[in-house]
Amino acid sequence: MSDVETGQVPTESTETDEKASASAPGADDGTGGSETQSDTFTREYVEGLRKENADHRTKAKAAEERADKLARRLHAALVAANGTLVDPDALPFDPKHLEDDEKLSAAIENLTTAKPYLKARKATGDAGQGPRGDGRAALSWADLFTK
Repeated sequence: MSDVETGQVPTESTETDEKASASAPGADDGTGGSETQSDTFTREYVEGLRKENADHRTKAKAAEERADKLARRLHAALVAANGTLVDPDALPFDPKHLEDDEKLSAAIENLTTAKPYLKARKATGDAGQGPRGDGRAALSWADLFTK
């Protein structure tokens, strides 16, 4: 049947679909879909590719582990630099804290609200050290000559 008999107007997409199906491997060309010798690779070559890919996967895994370790160290350093918590490890690691300082501050505030004993205390007032006066005014040169 031709396009005239079916009433279809040939379009560019139908023509390319027909060409693609005709040139597809194993498409009724009598080969049964089996690959020819020129399409296969040697065993040594394939093993080399597999080894190379395994090396890349190992390196990528090591890089991910190192990045995670460094992110955790950075998180602990940021919490310690904030100075609000007694123990920087009290706040669990969250990658969102590294991206936004406000989220980190809010998480620390929520933690200290829920567990006030984790909040760092600062010594204020008199610690009982240093010179103690007896309540009299200090002597001046003029006071020394008048007595």
